[in-house]
Amino acid sequence: MSGSVHVIGAGLAGLSASVALARRGVRLVLSEAARQAGGRCRSYHDERLGMAIDNGNHLVLSGNGAVERYVEAIGARSSLTGPDRAEFPFLDLARGRRWTLRPSEGRLPWWLLDARRRVPDTRLGDYLSLAVLMRRHPGRRLDEVIRCEGVLWESFLRPLFVSALNTAPEEAAADLAGAVVRETLGRGGRYTRPLLATPTLAAAFVDPALGLLARHGAGIRFGRTLRGIGLEAGRVRSLAFDDGEETLGPDDRVILAVPPWVAPKLLPGLVAPDSFRAIVNAHYRRSAPPGAPAMIGLVGATADWVFAFGDRLSVTVSAADHLVDRDAEELAPLLWRDVTAALDLPPEEPPAWRIVKEKRATFAPTPDQEVRRPAARTAWANLFLAGDWTATGLPATIEGALRSGEAAAAQVLAPPLARAA
Repeated sequence: MSGSVHVIGAGLAGLSASVALARRGVRLVLSEAARQAGGRCRSYHDERLGMAIDNGNHLVLSGNGAVERYVEAIGARSSLTGPDRAEFPFLDLARGRRWTLRPSEGRLPWWLLDARRRVPDTRLGDYLSLAVLMRRHPGRRLDEVIRCEGVLWESFLRPLFVSALNTAPEEAAADLAGAVVRETLGRGGRYTRPLLATPTLAAAFVDPALGLLARHGAGIRFGRTLRGIGLEAGRVRSLAFDDGEETLGPDDRVILAVPPWVAPKLLPGLVAPDSFRAIVNAHYRRSAPPGAPAMIGLVGATADWVFAFGDRLSVTVSAADHLVDRDAEELAPLLWRDVTAALDLPPEEPPAWRIVKEKRATFAPTPDQEVRRPAARTAWANLFLAGDWTATGLPATIEGALRSGEAAAAQVLAPPLARAA
């Protein structure tokens, strides 16, 4: 294509779009307001811990197609590691027992016939709720579609949906919960293997992408904030950055990959999600004990998941609005107690720690917020949107962010008549 593309925002959505375009030989400039790429999926050296840590623990699954395409494109497939088969160990603190969910590999869910592979004290009929979620339920809350109570709900479905949706799942859009099931468990264990970025998020998703863009001659500019967009006659005519204004040529295009609370300030009349949910993460400088699982889900605890990395132990609490305003000095020992329980460590004072809070980690995936998610194509002929908050059909996940970047890039590359259709 002729002309250049300006990608505004170097989170995963902006990186995904940029990678897709650069590999097609498109001239592009990637501008990011922060001093680093990655957005909410970033890594940094923490002075307190003396090591590189991630802002949060971002789990992906083997059925995440956009993740697979992206890491293959940037040459980082080996940076996602996990078990050979889908296994999810859990500790139920209230009942004092451990168990592991082991879905069968293929689409036929024969694992439900084996009590040793499913949630303890559940019956085959309890899992009919998963079949219900395989169908579409537009505009309905999850608690209007399935029964949000019982052992299966409390021990597995609720923890699953809290992590995937980052909100109280009872109030979430049933279609978004269903999308998680349809694309993973509904396709079998082969598509449900948990994968973690190793050694860091930056190594898996960010640094290799920046290297690819540099090799393709893309301009990459950090610390460059977009202050305004000049709109005229249905097109973007100029971009006003804090370092000056750029006039766009007739064939130039723009992908706006900024957070949903920023985009409406730049585009008059844009409707976007405006309710958000928090995530709290804790990192501790302590090696995992021998044989510790890479991740373990907790039921009846403050923490949702405990992750064991080579040099640190980490905790994630999703839907954490109830915790996000509490002092870090209070949260560190509280969450450490869950770590010691999960990994059978002796009671002790927490080692060196870091609490990371994201107050607006994701949009709230409720039915009223779902209808506020815009498409990639906008009312302006040369302007497209990307971000996990756009209409991806998924909750705000890494998969959704990368998928949105692919969609925006496809719109840029499409012939004008195809975009207008």
